[in-house]
Amino acid sequence: MVMPVVKLYGTRFCPYCVRARLLLNKKQIEFEDLPVGGSGISWAELEQMTGRDTVPQIYIGELHVGGYDDLAALNRSGELDKLLGLV
Repeated sequence: MVMPVVKLYGTRFCPYCVRARLLLNKKQIEFEDLPVGGSGISWAELEQMTGRDTVPQIYIGELHVGGYDDLAALNRSGELDKLLGLV
């Protein structure tokens, strides 16, 4: 199975963004790190896409996973590995 594309919309210094990056890196998951604000997608675009106005916002393929807490919960339950095709 081919691993779906993982996208993380976030900012550089948001502590939850940092935690999400660390979790993905620890699992050796390649992901697109997409900036919000500045030269990246606008906050309004992010909210329109996700229905949320916080970062990070994470996608696995076309599935909007949510933020760091959602990603961490998926990891704890083992569902993250299933979504990524690791099991």
